[in-house]
Amino acid sequence: MDQGTRNYLVVTAGYWAFTVTDGAIRMLVVLYFHLLGYSPFEVAMLFLFYELFGVITNLVGGWLGARIGLNLTMHIGMGMQVAALLALTVPDAWLSVPYVMAAQALSGIAKDLNKMSAKASVKALSGGGSSRLFRYVAVLTGSKNALKGAGFFVGAGLLEWIGFRGALALLAGMLLLVLIVTAVLLPSGVGRMKSKPKFTQVFSKIPAINWLSAARFFLFGSRDVWFVVGLPVFLYEVLRWSFSEVGAFLALWVIGYGIVQASAPRLLRQSHHGQGPGAGSARLWAFVLLLFPVGIALGLQMGWPADVVLITGLVLFGIVFAINSAVHSYLILAYSDRDRVAMNVGFYYMANAGGRLVGTVISGWAYQTQGLTGCLWWSAAFVLAAALLSLGLPALPADESGVQPQAS
Repeated sequence: MDQGTRNYLVVTAGYWAFTVTDGAIRMLVVLYFHLLGYSPFEVAMLFLFYELFGVITNLVGGWLGARIGLNLTMHIGMGMQVAALLALTVPDAWLSVPYVMAAQALSGIAKDLNKMSAKASVKALSGGGSSRLFRYVAVLTGSKNALKGAGFFVGAGLLEWIGFRGALALLAGMLLLVLIVTAVLLPSGVGRMKSKPKFTQVFSKIPAINWLSAARFFLFGSRDVWFVVGLPVFLYEVLRWSFSEVGAFLALWVIGYGIVQASAPRLLRQSHHGQGPGAGSARLWAFVLLLFPVGIALGLQMGWPADVVLITGLVLFGIVFAINSAVHSYLILAYSDRDRVAMNVGFYYMANAGGRLVGTVISGWAYQTQGLTGCLWWSAAFVLAAALLSLGLPALPADESGVQPQAS
């Protein structure tokens, strides 16, 4: 095994461990604070700073990673997540909305430092051409999402098994151990630019990255606008599912979504002749995705069985959304050169976090005022915006060696 592959596997393992805690803490907070009597909108507000600071972190984190190295920013993120988990172990009397929002802000910073660092590292560690890069980023992202789904299940299961605080303490200890191991195994300086970039350089001057980032904003907003608050509360309140059933269902959905995402290179191989996907794929799959929130919303409005409509619709939505996400995750790396990859990925995931922020806020408000069907129509509008913005993406032609050229 070459050194680059070894380092890629270490980064992936660290990202996996972090992702389990990220999924678990989200499910713990949604279910526990709903149990405490918080309204859907109040539960959504608990994640406001989580998403808001994610926007800021991605912008600053890409610049920071380019200056100090991606492995260091990844470990800073892990350390902050340990602190965020422990901060929520205080007595219930301390768990006011501002306090929980502050703890979630810390977790949001940690998550996006870790995600930006891990995904940007793929470009620096992969080597080879577009096919290998697409495979590496799809496996990293897909496996991450599968484990985030496992984290939902872990969070719901631990809540019933050892309670809210015991679950948080156990997760914090696990992540601290992983932090120590990966810090020992990884080399220093991965992704660090040769010259120290100025902060103003974080704003991309490459049109392709700007169009892709705008599309990403609406793509991920379209998921979170019904998935973060509306769906789990609907399953619990309207369909009368237990906490474990809600957690297990969402976990299986995200696991399946991650498996499809990791399999995207094989699923799309025939249409791309062994190369990575291009701008046309981003446009096509965004318009295909539009069919599903519209279909689910119409099914619910027509009075079809809600459980059948949701389960079927979620499976189909998840498959197509996973392909969309895999194509986007590849394109941001393909459009970036190695020297600026940390900053471009940071800018791109700033847009991703912005979409999640807006989607999260709308999810709580829309569910409280318009129900789950209203959340789905908002989702459809966001998907349409992502599809229209994808029309601005330029082609990414292959050079003579079959390797996608880098944007300059």
